[in-house]
Amino acid sequence: MRPQPQTIYESFKPSDLLKDRIVVVTGGDSGMGRAVAVGCAREGADVAIVYLEEHKDAADTKAEVEELGGRCLLLAGDIGDEGFCREAVSKIAAEFGRIDVLVNHAGEQHLQQRIEDITAEQLEKTFRTNVFSFFYMTKAVLPHMNEGGSIINTASVTAYKGNGALVDYSASKGAIVTFTRSLSEQLAERNIRVNAVAPGPIWTPLIPATFPPERVKEFGKDVPLGRPGQPAEVAPAYVFLASPLSSYITGQTLHVNGGTIVNG
Repeated sequence: MRPQPQTIYESFKPSDLLKDRIVVVTGGDSGMGRAVAVGCAREGADVAIVYLEEHKDAADTKAEVEELGGRCLLLAGDIGDEGFCREAVSKIAAEFGRIDVLVNHAGEQHLQQRIEDITAEQLEKTFRTNVFSFFYMTKAVLPHMNEGGSIINTASVTAYKGNGALVDYSASKGAIVTFTRSLSEQLAERNIRVNAVAPGPIWTPLIPATFPPERVKEFGKDVPLGRPGQPAEVAPAYVFLASPLSSYITGQTLHVNGGTIVNG
């Protein structure tokens, strides 16, 4: 990618907000997921990264986490498979003893200009990765999460304003918002908070992989701030929701979208 996404701001001074916490990030190998993993490590967390197949990207993220003094466990596999999610979480719990924060981040999107062109296979694949995995990972993690835990789900501005070329993706992100609100009610009695982050146009590897070059050139210019955001500008929202600073926040969505008003 040119330019490379910015995953960390050196001007942000860490303050041990997540000292000794165990954080799991799905899709933590690159882009926003990497920024979240590194951001949590900067605040003192140990991190487990669950990813699909980009082994070099994952290794690079692991190196960044370890350079910051955190431990990092990598687990490769398909989170759309409930059996893999259970196996991965079991390994994480065995390695670290518990899980304090789950970041359900991994997702996929596929451009289709007409709903008639969204095949049953694509629809199921999108929802299996973007929604089913959130259920699978959460179910697997909860037995290892104590009171005070935090679950953070990645939604999207598309959940609120839609996107005509990403109908199935937008629908899946809408499901995540409702999942977040409903799960927050269920887990409140266990003192486990559930929130979401809904990014707008963020410069990640997913963008040039999804859109044609002419769209990539204009990406993010239609928001009030007039530019795409960097992964490093989204990660602090996750760190905040993972930390004790957000102890009275649950069932909510933070909108890191460059100024788009969504009333959500």
